[in-house]
Amino acid sequence: MSFIPFLILIALISCCVAVFGNATLDGASQVSLLVASAVSVLVGHFSKRLAWEDLEREITAKIASCTPAIIILLLIGAIGGTWMVSGIVPTMIYYGMQILRPEIFLVSSSLLCALVSLMIGSSWTTVATIGVALMGIGKAHGFDDGWIAGSIITGAYFGDKLSPLSDTTVLASSVSGTPLFTHIRYMMFTTVPTFCISLTVFLIAGLTMNVSGQGNVAEFMDGLQQTFVISPWLLVVPALTGIMIARRWPSMVVLFLAILLAAIVGLVVQTDLVLTISGREGGGLLASYKGMMQVCYGATDIETGVPMLNELVHTSGMAGMMPTIWLIICAQTFGGALTATGQLQDLMHIVLRWVRGTASLVASTVGSALFCNIAMADQYLSIMLTSSMFRDTYLQRGYESRLLSRSCEDGATVTSVLIPWNTCGLTQSTVLGVATLTYLPYCFFNLLSPVTSIVVAAIGWKIRKKE
Repeated sequence: MSFIPFLILIALISCCVAVFGNATLDGASQVSLLVASAVSVLVGHFSKRLAWEDLEREITAKIASCTPAIIILLLIGAIGGTWMVSGIVPTMIYYGMQILRPEIFLVSSSLLCALVSLMIGSSWTTVATIGVALMGIGKAHGFDDGWIAGSIITGAYFGDKLSPLSDTTVLASSVSGTPLFTHIRYMMFTTVPTFCISLTVFLIAGLTMNVSGQGNVAEFMDGLQQTFVISPWLLVVPALTGIMIARRWPSMVVLFLAILLAAIVGLVVQTDLVLTISGREGGGLLASYKGMMQVCYGATDIETGVPMLNELVHTSGMAGMMPTIWLIICAQTFGGALTATGQLQDLMHIVLRWVRGTASLVASTVGSALFCNIAMADQYLSIMLTSSMFRDTYLQRGYESRLLSRSCEDGATVTSVLIPWNTCGLTQSTVLGVATLTYLPYCFFNLLSPVTSIVVAAIGWKIRKKE
C-alpha cells in the first residue's frame, strides 16, 4: 500500500515529461505532486484510520520547515537582478573571458567554483554569483549549456561537501553523532578521487572539443562595454560578500546586504541603464527608485545589440523564483503526507531486510538517501531521515558513525541537484537558466559520488569496526 503514492507520482511525472518536456516544472509537476499527496492521504486514511487533523498538522509543519529556503530563494532572485544591472556580473564576465582560455575553461570553472564553495560553504551562493558569470563566459566561448552547468555544479558541490561552513556538512555530522572535522576528513577518501576523475574528464573534453566561440568573445566584450560601465572597482561588492560569508554571517543577512550594496552601486554607476529600465522620461530620483525596484522583483530585458548576450543578461528577479517556490510547497506537501501516514518509514524497514555486509549496508544507505531526495524533494530531510533510520543498524553492527555520516552525504547532498523537483535541482536550474535534465549527464562528480562510496565500502578502505 505504501508504494501506491510513489507509483502514481512516477507515472504522472513520466507523462508530464513526455508531454511538456522542459516545461514540466512550469506547473505540471506541481499538479502531479498534489495528486500524489492526495493519494497518500487517502491510503493513510483508509488503511490506517488516520485523522485528517493529524495529516494536516504534519503537512503544515513540513511546509513551514522550508520557509527559510523560500526566503533565500527570493533573495537569490533579487541578487541575480541587482548584480547584473549594477555591472558586477558583466564585469566578471568581461575579465573572465580574457583570462579563461577555451581549452581549460571547463576544468578551470570547476576548480574556481570548488575553491569559492569551499571557502563560503554554500553551493547555492556559489552558483548564483560566480556560476552565473561562468555561464556567460562559457557561452561566449561556444560551449554547450550542459557542459558549462555541469562543470559549475561539480565544483560547487565538491566545495560544499568538504566545507566546515556548509550547513549540509554540519547537519550530516551532527545527526549521526560524528565530530565535524572527523566527518570531513573521512569524506575525503571518496570525495577527492571522484573530483579528480571529474576534472580529468573536463580537461580532456576541453582539449578535444571543437568550440567556435572566439568571434562571440569579441562580440560579447564589445556588447558589454557598450551597455554597462565595466570597472574592476565593481568587484569590491563580491569581495565584501565573500568576507561576510567567511565571517559566518547568516545567509539571509549576507544576501540582503549583497543586494543592498549592488543596488547602491547600480544607482551610482549604471544610472542611465537604471533610468532606461524604469521607462520614466526625464529621470530623477523617483525614476531611479522605480528602475531598481523593478530589477529586484521583476523581469529585466536589456538591449545590448547582441542577441545571445541579450539572453544572458536577462534577469527575472524575485518573480522568476515563484515557480520554484510553488513547486517546493507542493513537494513539501507530498513529503508531509508520506511522513504522517508512515508510508516512507514502511519502505525504509523493507530496505533494512536486505542488508548483509558492509557494501550492502552502505549501498542501502546511499540508495535510501537518493530515494528520499526523490520522494521528499529536500536534501536536509533526506539526510535527517536516512541517518535516523540507519543509525541503530550501524551501531549494532559495530561500524563507526563516520561511515554513516559519509554515506548520507554521498547519497543525499550531491544527488539533490540532479532531481528536477528537488529544491536544489529547482534552484540551480532556475539560477543558471539550464534545465536539470540538460546538465545532469555532465555533473560527473554528482553522478559518481554514490558509486564511489559503494566501491570504497566493498574494498574496505579505511573502514573499521568497533570491538
